[in-house]
Amino acid sequence: MATTISPATPPESPPGEPPRNRLAPVGALTRLLEPVRNHLIGCAALSALASACGVVPYIAVAEIARTVLDRGPEDPAPTVWTWVLIGALGAALRLLFVFGSSRLGHFADAKILHTLRVRIVRHLGTLPLGWFRSSGSAQVNKRMTNDLEEMHQLIAHALGEMVGAAVSVAIGVTYLAFVDPALTAIAVGALALLGISYRVAMRSMTAHMERLLAAEARIGAAGVEFADGIAVVKASGTGGRIQQRFDEAITEHARALTAWANETRYSTAFARLLASEMTLLAVLGGAGIALVYMGSASMAEVLPFLVVGVGLPTAINPAIHGSQGLRKGRSAAQNIESLLIRTPLPETSTPRTPEGSRLELDRVTFSYDGRRPALDGVTAVCEPGTVTAVVGPSGAGKSTLAGLIPRFYDVTQGSIRIGGVDIREMAHGTLLASLSLVFQDVTLLRDTVTENIRIGAPGADDKAVRDAARAAQIHDVIEALPLGYNTVLSEGADLSGGERQRVSIARAIVSDAPIVVLDEATASLDPDSEIAVQQALSRLVQDKTVIVIAHRLHTVATADQILVLDAGRIAERGTHDELLRSDGLYARMWRTQHTETGR
Repeated sequence: MATTISPATPPESPPGEPPRNRLAPVGALTRLLEPVRNHLIGCAALSALASACGVVPYIAVAEIARTVLDRGPEDPAPTVWTWVLIGALGAALRLLFVFGSSRLGHFADAKILHTLRVRIVRHLGTLPLGWFRSSGSAQVNKRMTNDLEEMHQLIAHALGEMVGAAVSVAIGVTYLAFVDPALTAIAVGALALLGISYRVAMRSMTAHMERLLAAEARIGAAGVEFADGIAVVKASGTGGRIQQRFDEAITEHARALTAWANETRYSTAFARLLASEMTLLAVLGGAGIALVYMGSASMAEVLPFLVVGVGLPTAINPAIHGSQGLRKGRSAAQNIESLLIRTPLPETSTPRTPEGSRLELDRVTFSYDGRRPALDGVTAVCEPGTVTAVVGPSGAGKSTLAGLIPRFYDVTQGSIRIGGVDIREMAHGTLLASLSLVFQDVTLLRDTVTENIRIGAPGADDKAVRDAARAAQIHDVIEALPLGYNTVLSEGADLSGGERQRVSIARAIVSDAPIVVLDEATASLDPDSEIAVQQALSRLVQDKTVIVIAHRLHTVATADQILVLDAGRIAERGTHDELLRSDGLYARMWRTQHTETGR
């Protein structure tokens, strides 16, 4: 089986995808979080209460110190014990509210991520196959993993941290203002300077984040490409262009990170210096001593600033981290929504049911890029109980035609009809139930053999699965696996190419669909495997409308009709003997293959 290795391109803006700047990131985030809006409001409220209660023990300590200093040793016990109880109650309530906020936040997180994963998976099932080929699996992987992880950080952590930080600072500053407005102004000034320095440090964060995310996307795409082409890499020793693209992606990420670090190193260092408790302790301590020396304040008024005021940067830091999480969450929401708004294949509101399994291709024209037709005016009729072979040189459009029948793409012009009904007028489930598909590239799920076969008919019982496996000549191989039909594939149960193909055929047999499409089903198999697969196929195609895409002409010599494609058009049609007598493209291909086989 040949592996096509395409250049790694950043999946952020694949062909046909809406440009990123057309979506409002804040609006995207709001829309995606709508199902858990009430949960998030509750989480924010509990975070606010937890932060308010968290400040109370520090205020209690400050008030105890003020009480002792103001009253001296003359029985301050009643007031002190009152503040001890208030502080203890605040600490206890904080633990309770933190627990509730965390539970509610993570519940909202689990609910929305589950909802989004289900939406994404269901939406992916409605998109045309061409979108996946142009965008690559790296983009889907990023949406399902990286972007959803950023959403998790935002929902479960960042929102609560920002709300809690705002409440902590507000309560702390309000309390300090009642104690001494002058020192409070100094503390607020230091915090304002911290905010300004942070804004300066993060002034170009959006541009740098976009560059970093694009670089990460390139790394992901290049990594997938590198893994898919690992056989080429090992065979060539260096991997050539594949490894070069991966190296370039890594280099670009390093350059983007270095550029950001160089631009913000001084402003970031200054912001971190201001965010240090020791810095604020020095500022407030120095200012407090000066005010005490001038007689403008007492030590009892200065102490709350050394207890409560010094902790304000600690409360602000989570808000800074939370704001970064908010930025990333907005970007992730934008990416996810850009996927969810992709236009699916249109579904008719009044589906029709086909009558019979007659397949008609009526002037079928299709183009991948809208400019050059891959198929041009293909017309043919495939009667029930007959075999129609489609052959031709590489690039003639054979596999494109096979992909149009199950509507992996929509035709550009013309129509495909089953039982007299245009497949675009059929419900998607009805269309797929009418078809059994066996492709050259076999995909088996990381699941048991039974479930891999049962995909063809989810309601099939174990007996039907085993009967299909016997018909596909794969039953004995399955029984020899460690756990037989319960063996999970890809976990120490590697199957050969021919065996995997026969599992795919068993899947098609159990579906018992009236139309069978075989796309190069034996093209990459060795002779022994090809014989076994051909025997399995003979059971699959009995009394069905069969369309065979073939490269090896001897496998379709007995077909009822053979369509010879060349450059997207039907160059010839007829039976094997008729085409040989006409001495056209088919005859030349037959002689070439016969000569090569003879050698």
